[in-house]
Amino acid sequence: MSETLFEAIESEPHLNELKMNLYKCMKLNDYVLAALKLGFAIAALILEAILNDAGKAEDEYDYFCPICGARLNSKGLKSRTIDSLIGQLTWRRRVLRCPKHCEIGQIAPLDEKLDIKPYQRYSLELIKMACLLAVFIPYDISSKILNQLTGVSICANTIWNWVQNIGREIMEKVHEDVNRLESGIIPEAEKIDPIISELPMVIGADGVFVPFRPEKNTPKGKTVWFEVKIGIIARIAKRINSKGKEVSYIARKRLVAILGDINIFKPQLMLLSIKEGIKTAKQIAWISDGGKGFWGVHKDLFSKTAQGILDFYHASQNIWKAAKGWLDGRTSEAKNWFNKARKKLKAGKATEIIDELRTEVKENETLSDKTSEEMERVSSYLEQHVGHMDYNCYKKSGLPIGSGLVESACKWLIQQRFKGVGMRWSFEGFNNLLYLRLAWVNENYDDVFG
Repeated sequence: MSETLFEAIESEPHLNELKMNLYKCMKLNDYVLAALKLGFAIAALILEAILNDAGKAEDEYDYFCPICGARLNSKGLKSRTIDSLIGQLTWRRRVLRCPKHCEIGQIAPLDEKLDIKPYQRYSLELIKMACLLAVFIPYDISSKILNQLTGVSICANTIWNWVQNIGREIMEKVHEDVNRLESGIIPEAEKIDPIISELPMVIGADGVFVPFRPEKNTPKGKTVWFEVKIGIIARIAKRINSKGKEVSYIARKRLVAILGDINIFKPQLMLLSIKEGIKTAKQIAWISDGGKGFWGVHKDLFSKTAQGILDFYHASQNIWKAAKGWLDGRTSEAKNWFNKARKKLKAGKATEIIDELRTEVKENETLSDKTSEEMERVSSYLEQHVGHMDYNCYKKSGLPIGSGLVESACKWLIQQRFKGVGMRWSFEGFNNLLYLRLAWVNENYDDVFG
């Protein structure tokens, strides 16, 4: 092109108006925003020129009718319009038809080359950006921020529809993978950095309740709460912090989340663990609080490969319940006994605590029936997990003793997005957004969009 950039801009009234707005600015941020709008408009102009040139080409298109085999004839150039991140794009491209009038409709080779479908109104990167915003913030706010960032106006309902369609596709793909696993087809492990693959693998699970609408297609009725089960598979590494102390951190994490019962949760967690390399991991641990359902997952799936670890803080809370009933939680005697018991617990001496509690129940005739029952309950609880409380050994092996990594996953995966003020979900709407959010958390969001 012989024209300079500014000459090209001046020849386009819209672009010239945007350019003139630059000279009217007073503050730097005004200059930046005006230049951004002009930049988008110039980018759209350049791209339209490229697409128009590509649309005129005919020789490179050698298409034949799939019904009769005749070479398709050109029906001339027809317009195509798409909304994109840089604004609305309009160009003309060649359209082909069968000379024998077979019912194949019009074929636009350039559309196929650009991977756009008939009647598609929005470009994929715009859909991807809008859905990404919806992963973190409500749909109406996503619409406003998208407009603020790009100048493109997309209503909240359209973004909602995109999330439903894409989330549903992700969910269906996961279910297909689970079905293949249950039929004996083992998936390949993901490619993981060799250094990370040498680190200990920690698997954990927990649950969090989410508010739902009681009836489909209506916001009416009293809120009902259902548990979402969260599973995390993490690789734990160590580093030296600013104070010179060695601390553990999560070098890699992947999540699974299920709105459903434990039997739906287990195969998805197993699928994820295989993809994360459980078959070759050198050290594996399972960590959870005392919930029977999740320890059942450990028993059914990981008892032969993963060391079970009872969350230290959950065990401590139960010991405090016994101390509070036995010695009156308001007294220094109760606090002192609990502090000593907690140190024993961390040192891997849980059996001493069990023996002490049971001896007291047996010999102390002043205990009420309620207190005796609570102390026995705590003793039985600790006894069930004796093999899961060697905390001193776990720490030396670089394993965590608390389930904070699971609890934090519940907070930032579920609570931050799904438990805002006034939020109530339909089952379908929740699931579709959840799977899209999981795609982002698990670092395969870009793969979803090809």
